[in-house]
Amino acid sequence: MADTTFTKEEKAAIKAAVAEKKAMQAGADAAAACEEAIAAMTGTDKELAEAFHRLVKENTSLAAKTWYGMPAYADADGRTVVAFKPGSKFKIRYATLEFQQAATLDDGNLWPVGYALTKLDAQDEERVAQLLRAAVGS
Repeated sequence: MADTTFTKEEKAAIKAAVAEKKAMQAGADAAAACEEAIAAMTGTDKELAEAFHRLVKENTSLAAKTWYGMPAYADADGRTVVAFKPGSKFKIRYATLEFQQAATLDDGNLWPVGYALTKLDAQDEERVAQLLRAAVGS
């Protein structure tokens, strides 16, 4: 029988989601929460999250928020379009950009919705900017 117990990281993400919902119902500042989540990161994750945050602000009108405790960005309807998943949170060697259902990246019958990141050079930043613009239909 498979182990169906949540990992420590999954439990933390669930707790973060519950706390986010309560905070938003109490009128918390979603953008500030996103910036706090980034500020709490260290090393490469923090550098990548800061760069990604800047790219989102420069290339879209998405609103910053948190999603399961991670930096995320939502459309005008409040739907999460993309989230930044720090590698350290799940003990993996790379961070990921994870596009959600609200992102308009459709390309035929098959397209990627997640991208691994280990660094962002100028060429990578332009690719991410293109993906962000496509995700919001601009």
